[in-house]
Amino acid sequence: MQTIVQILAQELEKKEEHVQNVVTLLDEGNTVPFIARYRKEMHGTMDDQTIRTLADRLAYLRNLETRRQEVKTSIENQGKLTEELAAAIDAAATLAEVEDLYRPYKQKRRTRATVAREKGLAPLAELLFAQEPDCPSPAEEAKKYVSEENGVNTAEEALAGAADIVAEMISDDAEIRKSLRELYTERADIVSAAAKKDPEDTVYRNYYAFSSPVRKVQGHQVLAMNRGEREEVLKVNVDMNRDVAVKFATDRVLKSPCASTEFVRAAAEDAYDRLIAPSIEREIRAALTETACEGAIGQFALNLRPLLMQPPVKGFVTMGLDPGYRMGCKVAVVDGTGKVLDTAVVYPTYGERQKRECIEKLSFMIRRHKVKHIAIGNGTASRETEQMTVELISGLGAGAGVSYMIVNEAGASVYSASPLAAKEFPDYDVNLRSAVSIARRLQDPLAELVKIDPKSIGVGQYQHDMPEKRLSETLDGVVEDCVNAVGVDLNTASAPLLARVSGLNAGVAANVVKYREENGTFTSRKQLLKVPKLGAKAYEQCAGFLRVPESKQVLDNTSVHPESYAAAEKLIALCGYTMEDVRTGKLYNLMERLNRYGEEKAAKECEVGLPTLFDITTELKKPGRDPRDELPAPVLRTDVLDIKDLMPGMELKGTVRNVIDFGAFVDIGVHQDGLVHISQICDHFIRHPSEALSVGDVVTVWVLEADEKKKRISLTMRKDKVKEKR
Repeated sequence: MQTIVQILAQELEKKEEHVQNVVTLLDEGNTVPFIARYRKEMHGTMDDQTIRTLADRLAYLRNLETRRQEVKTSIENQGKLTEELAAAIDAAATLAEVEDLYRPYKQKRRTRATVAREKGLAPLAELLFAQEPDCPSPAEEAKKYVSEENGVNTAEEALAGAADIVAEMISDDAEIRKSLRELYTERADIVSAAAKKDPEDTVYRNYYAFSSPVRKVQGHQVLAMNRGEREEVLKVNVDMNRDVAVKFATDRVLKSPCASTEFVRAAAEDAYDRLIAPSIEREIRAALTETACEGAIGQFALNLRPLLMQPPVKGFVTMGLDPGYRMGCKVAVVDGTGKVLDTAVVYPTYGERQKRECIEKLSFMIRRHKVKHIAIGNGTASRETEQMTVELISGLGAGAGVSYMIVNEAGASVYSASPLAAKEFPDYDVNLRSAVSIARRLQDPLAELVKIDPKSIGVGQYQHDMPEKRLSETLDGVVEDCVNAVGVDLNTASAPLLARVSGLNAGVAANVVKYREENGTFTSRKQLLKVPKLGAKAYEQCAGFLRVPESKQVLDNTSVHPESYAAAEKLIALCGYTMEDVRTGKLYNLMERLNRYGEEKAAKECEVGLPTLFDITTELKKPGRDPRDELPAPVLRTDVLDIKDLMPGMELKGTVRNVIDFGAFVDIGVHQDGLVHISQICDHFIRHPSEALSVGDVVTVWVLEADEKKKRISLTMRKDKVKEKR
């Protein structure tokens, strides 16, 4: 039998020694970002996502092994564990297979078969089910079991009880269940219909008469049907050809024709109709839902990563506008570091006079604070606020150089009402806090979004239908990977941002901030060891991801880990440079000199592996670099389009806001995002939009159709489709 490490190595197509090393590192309490970044030689340069996949699968396989042992122990305690059964349990590859094997031995609630066994009918059932050539007539044999004492009054009652026992035996057969589950998966359909005779027009209209093969149904369709069923708008079932399934089952239990053949056939049909079919349908629905949820969670994670990694618009005074009707538009101006400079509430939607007053007030604030960018939340009244902003920018004149961007405000209200926001902005109203958050989202999306529960960020499908624990674990992992990939300034980071750093938690992060407030800025990474509850292990895990620009040791402002400082200094010397050259950014020909010296020779002299050597080299060339700066800059606008301005064939630049199973939503500078259907993304087949697009991508699109009444915009990224439309 394969070991867990062997299974993982085979599934991930990795070397066993590398997988074993990762398992050992995880068991020793090392974090995924630390392993991925600083133990590359041990795992063959697996990335963080691969290591997380390995960790998830490791947990499943260990849980499977634990369940195997529990099941074997339970059966052994009943005195029924055979070598063959133990081998079958050990060979079971899934928890479902283990449970199938355990089913006959599991303590059941009282069933019809239980009652029949209590009446002493088990021997009759076993005799008839054996279907031996000399099997007696069921009707004649049943007469022997008529007993007033046992509550069996007639031969017919005896046969009915025996049939119940045989039906349960067939239902409990692991091989039959496994085979039927596979048959359903291959040949059944999932069907949905309207729950009412004359249904209203709802978002579930596409599912009022829907059918799809189980093997082909899409995850988003499963989740939509599930939700429609919960809301009692839809009726959903798995439709399998009964005749095919019954024959499939009976073929596996019927032996050579004998006197009990028809009795067993009838019991098998009853087993299928009453016990197996409802159970298999539940299992198929559960499996489809689990797969759909995993897919949706995976897509959510896929969308969240580029959203968090959007290039920051750093160093500029920014105005945040949180639009609204009744409560007005909340305004906050923050400086280049996110510090609040000014706040206000204006009412651009109350009428023309109020809009003029709003423009006048905001113009004054922009000139006073030298605002360069305006971030507008995309919620209620966003469109009117955007139109007002365009008038505002126009009135400032071209020389002002002010631009704006629509910012996804999902979760801003959740954050602004949180204890964290109250602690950060005790003097500001809840509504003004959200305006600050919106401004900061433009300046540094990652630093601001880490303060919000990832589920509230709004770049997924059906996130409220997902298993809470699994969704949180996955999204928290994405946030952790992103934060550590970018690195965190130890002297400016908030406690929520620090809490996402490898090796730290909320308590230790709070201690770091408190230490900073009491002792002033950190001047070296080593100072971290003075922070209460931040021990040697935590320091090992977090040090490489924390930046200290104020440190005299230039390597403290890079992702070079302290354990590799000696190697880095050796490399600098080998290539003919000094630490001052690193500080002043004069390592222009570092790679050329390294190649001349010999990479493997240098790695050996520096006592590190090649992957670590290359990582050190990259950091030395650009100390303090932000990997997000290498991505395309966000689209900042100075004008606005209306949906009625859109014409078929019009070419536009847009930003991908969300990627879902059937396409992607793109912000093209109109209040309503446009949909690029999966068929309109590429001129070749793709299984999923994420193969071609990510959240934050800047793309060229063409308008296919704009329906002002329904507020629907259809876009294409295929120029050939524009010609067809024309």
